[in-house]
Amino acid sequence: MEPIFQPIGCNECRDKERLGIDFSMAFQPIIDISSRQIYGFEALVRGIKGEGAYSVLSQINEDNRYVFDQSIRVKALDLASRLNLPGKLSINFLPNAVYKAETCIRATLEAARQLDFPTERIMFEVTEGERVIDHGHLKSIFHEYKKHSFTTAIDDFGAGYSGLNLLADWQPDVIKLDMALTRNIDSDKVRRALVSGILGVCGELGIDVIAEGIETREECLALADQGVRLFQGYFFARPAFEALPQIPPDVWTSLSS
Repeated sequence: MEPIFQPIGCNECRDKERLGIDFSMAFQPIIDISSRQIYGFEALVRGIKGEGAYSVLSQINEDNRYVFDQSIRVKALDLASRLNLPGKLSINFLPNAVYKAETCIRATLEAARQLDFPTERIMFEVTEGERVIDHGHLKSIFHEYKKHSFTTAIDDFGAGYSGLNLLADWQPDVIKLDMALTRNIDSDKVRRALVSGILGVCGELGIDVIAEGIETREECLALADQGVRLFQGYFFARPAFEALPQIPPDVWTSLSS
């Protein structure tokens, strides 16, 4: 039986008393190295003093999952607007907390209107590692999101066992290659072969690819040689609590040398 719930608005999502958990966000940039521009920033859940995501996520249960999922969207939009965030705002969502996509995005749309934040600049990520109970349900969520010009993405692609099955069922706008595939790829021909195959499939389907978890110049250059242009990872910048980190100039210098 489908859970019974009441859709909530963005002001209710700002009500920490209703949620019972207080939290904030850190932001990590996603870089387009072909233009040396910011593609966007991923909003990452943190405690109110910058504590790691686990300090917040460990408090999520069946009773507060839906309200939390709605609240992180509004919190991310509030902070992004205050920080004048450029490019896309990438938000992780919990597919098992979304019961009816057309009503569960009400708070997101309301907040976007209030903050004058274009929906085409919002990207929703679902992790491949999330245990999706009903793939048909997830497909319907992504279909509804695309109707409102949201960008859709699969995060941690390659970390689990269902990635290709997910692509067969429905096609997001973006996939994010997990660090399990990108780590030390410059010295690992097996990983290069796997990534080459994924890039070929994504090229055929018109899906953009972001390589995440990039920690070294060599990893970045090896992936760039394979045609990847969008990157995220400590090599460029660590997440900054309630702030937008800058890309150090020596990063660009190292990629040019």
